[in-house]
Amino acid sequence: MRAGAAPKRPAARPAPGGARPGPDLASILAALPTPVFLIDAADRFRYVNPAAEQFFEASAAQLVGRSLGELIVPDSPLHALIAQSRGAGAGVTEHGATVDSPRTGPRSVTIKVTPGPSADEVVVALEEHSIARKIDQQLVHRNAARSVSAMAAMLAHEVKNPLSGIKGAAQLLEQNAAPADVELTRLISEEADRIVALVERMDMFADHRPIERAPVNIHEVLGHVRRLAESGFARQQRFIEQYDPSLPPVLGNRDLLVQAFLNIVKNASEAAPARGGEIVLGTRYRQGVRLALPGAETRLELPLVVSVQDNGSGIPEDLQAHLFEPFVTTKSRARDVGISGGRGLGLALVAKVVGDHGGIVEFESEPRRTVFRVFLPVAASAEEES
Repeated sequence: MRAGAAPKRPAARPAPGGARPGPDLASILAALPTPVFLIDAADRFRYVNPAAEQFFEASAAQLVGRSLGELIVPDSPLHALIAQSRGAGAGVTEHGATVDSPRTGPRSVTIKVTPGPSADEVVVALEEHSIARKIDQQLVHRNAARSVSAMAAMLAHEVKNPLSGIKGAAQLLEQNAAPADVELTRLISEEADRIVALVERMDMFADHRPIERAPVNIHEVLGHVRRLAESGFARQQRFIEQYDPSLPPVLGNRDLLVQAFLNIVKNASEAAPARGGEIVLGTRYRQGVRLALPGAETRLELPLVVSVQDNGSGIPEDLQAHLFEPFVTTKSRARDVGISGGRGLGLALVAKVVGDHGGIVEFESEPRRTVFRVFLPVAASAEEES
């Protein structure tokens, strides 16, 4: 919702006689983590701070002089707020707005527009909501993983031993069973084996030991995942790579990262069309905010972003809040929304693996575009903090 126009600001008073001038304004703006930029009367960029460069994923040299309309879609509320600020000669604010750029996609922000130093110029500040969402999602995903861990421990103790007895009894009955009953005894044995396999698959959630980590080249991990997918479940779909080759290594466990990203890619493959389906693998470095999560002894710095995008029909809204919880769909529904094998454990495992790495996983979904993003620590950052 939009806040009302703020009252006009009084003119700045000159510094008292003899007082030294304050710090350079550009250096102050450069130190801000909030994207700030100046738009002139012709709606062109006149100045951008480093945070704005990161927001638009372009350098100041690329942005200054370009039209705002080239980077922000025409129906964005940002254009209306700029016009409103110019007309009122005062600052305006809109919370929960979406700034959509063909270059970076939609971003949820608070927009603040105030009059600039010259006529019809405006200063725009954007406050992203994604950091708060990442904290909330991280806690939700970790709680979901903990619930699976408790369930796995209970099943391992309470189910596997009785199943072993049931299978043994069925095998004994089969020795003296009539031919018509042999099929039933074998069915009992097969179903017992299937349940044991499911319980063993969940055993990995009950493992709370610290993972062994070392510097890992994330592009080698993604390359291995792509080769596995192209030789199997995604052989008819097209892969697109959008990598930043200069990325530093991740501090992680290679095998676990392969498992996690293979699950995400399999989800994308199942959601995308069998023919004409596209899966986009991307990496980039995004200097972010250090996050202090409840229960964590150190702050997290997660500048390395890995994304997996598909062109499927999207995730239904009623499932999005529960997507990382186990057993949330039937097998047929799971195929539509990309839950591996219909068991609903693939993304729960992803949440656990990413959480064990101290990372965050998030997603956004709309028809023809679903993106999963994994934020991970780089090896250098983790070593410096230890």
